[in-house]
Amino acid sequence: MDAKVTWSQGMTFTGNAAGSGFSLPIGADPSVGGNDDGFRPLELMAISLAGCTALDVISILAKKQQAVSAFEVSVQADQSETHPHVFTHARILYKVSGTDIDPKAVLRAIELSALKYCPAQAMLNKTVPMDLFYEIYDASGSLVSSGEWKMKD
Repeated sequence: MDAKVTWSQGMTFTGNAAGSGFSLPIGADPSVGGNDDGFRPLELMAISLAGCTALDVISILAKKQQAVSAFEVSVQADQSETHPHVFTHARILYKVSGTDIDPKAVLRAIELSALKYCPAQAMLNKTVPMDLFYEIYDASGSLVSSGEWKMKD
């Protein structure tokens, strides 16, 4: 995998991935001299984690023939108060909406992503404690089930 960032001006860069050919803006907060014109690098790590596990889980739910109508994964990451402001804890929330969604299927999909398929989660989990939660909503938007997936000891 090859990636690069190219400086534009000030604290503004463009990130590029050679494999996909996509690019995105990278910037800094005005408090550190940036122009507030792009993603912060650690925001991209959180997005990477959410995107990686989301791709796994939605794929597994489709294979399990779950009638998903909406799906969202959010990551809330705490950071240390001192430099380098690393992640100290992460909370991942999977929100699944649809008709007759099986909580066991959701838990299994989360488990497979966490333990087998998601490289972002596997790397970050070595240094960042993570709590994984899910919420299942019916087609009308009412919460029908929620819980937590825990790593077995």
